[in-house]
Amino acid sequence: MSEITRVLVEALPYIQKFKDKIIVIKYGGNAMIDEQLKSSFARDVVLMKSVGMNPIVVHGGGPQIGKTLAEIGKKSEFINGMRVTDGETMDVVRKVLGDVVNTEIVDLIHQHGGHAVGLADKGRCIVSAKKLSTPQGVELGFVGEVDSVEVSAIDASLDAIPVIAPIGIGVDECFYNINADLVAGSIAEALNAEKLILLTNTIGLLDEKERLLTGLDAKKVDELIARGTIHGGMLPKIGCALAAVRNGVKSTHIIDGRVPHAVLLEVFTDGGVGTLITADA
Repeated sequence: MSEITRVLVEALPYIQKFKDKIIVIKYGGNAMIDEQLKSSFARDVVLMKSVGMNPIVVHGGGPQIGKTLAEIGKKSEFINGMRVTDGETMDVVRKVLGDVVNTEIVDLIHQHGGHAVGLADKGRCIVSAKKLSTPQGVELGFVGEVDSVEVSAIDASLDAIPVIAPIGIGVDECFYNINADLVAGSIAEALNAEKLILLTNTIGLLDEKERLLTGLDAKKVDELIARGTIHGGMLPKIGCALAAVRNGVKSTHIIDGRVPHAVLLEVFTDGGVGTLITADA
């Protein structure tokens, strides 16, 4: 059997299994910066849509925001990994995520033969937000968390590939900057998605001996957190993954976005390229 034939045969059951299923992909890290990786990601989601799946892209944009702030002479400030977002910074966040990053991703998908629709905050803000509650009264400004998701707006866009910016609007009519992982997880939960895929700059979750953990249930992840195996900057991402699988999402995948076509390799092959997390057995 030739390599091409083997790949197609291996992919077929996954294509059949996930036809018409919703797969939410958080797009960030190196995959958003490197030109070849950007191109391979766009091809991945176009192919998924072409074989009958319903990919939804939620993107970040931290480096682009930081670069724009630096260009206007404003220093980026972070507390516990979260960007302090005053009014001026929020204006930059909206401009960069909505006008630049979101538009670029939509254009990339179009260039590769797909049809995408951008859901940023220009009259199409699909996330209702509230101000993020922080311990010890830490003031982050216009940093929010997801209050609810307007499912109907996403459903109405599923003929195309929705591309969603992580910006929400509150009952106070203020816009809020929200962590893209949290937005992706909330959308996956609201839509009862088949999969939540989180692209990162790591190969996945590692054990104490730095070996990749490929398949875990939520209980095992809890044990790894309790032992300190999972710690630091990975904890918020893992918290998002656990919440998703415990609230109706079939599986969450933490994959290495530095690998070309990482999404296709994770969805269509037996081996995958990261860590798969499911609900408690």
